[in-house]
Amino acid sequence: MSLSPHEYIHHILDEVDYILSQTKDLDYESFVRNPTVKRAFVRSLEIIGEASKKIPDDVKAIQPEIEWRKVTGMRDRLIHDYFGVDYTIVWDVATTKLQDLRSKMQALLDTIAKCQPAS
Repeated sequence: MSLSPHEYIHHILDEVDYILSQTKDLDYESFVRNPTVKRAFVRSLEIIGEASKKIPDDVKAIQPEIEWRKVTGMRDRLIHDYFGVDYTIVWDVATTKLQDLRSKMQALLDTIAKCQPAS
């Protein structure tokens, strides 16, 4: 079953919000010592990447500031190189990239919502 771009963006926002909420009271050392949190972050990043792949190109074009290839590339790397995950990169993405991604995804969601006819 294929979802709408709106639904995929909501999935992305949910995962971003989860990671951001978990990083509030977490430092890098605590992160790398906690296998449950590491796995959860990786899974959330995989979902963000997979949902991004499902968004049609015409919708992606509305928000070219999002580095779509990097988002989906991160997913590919995590899925296919699961035994070589660099948790320093995962932490960096979680703490320095996701807030910006969240803002841009929300802007995209707001834009496509305006384009949908009122019911």
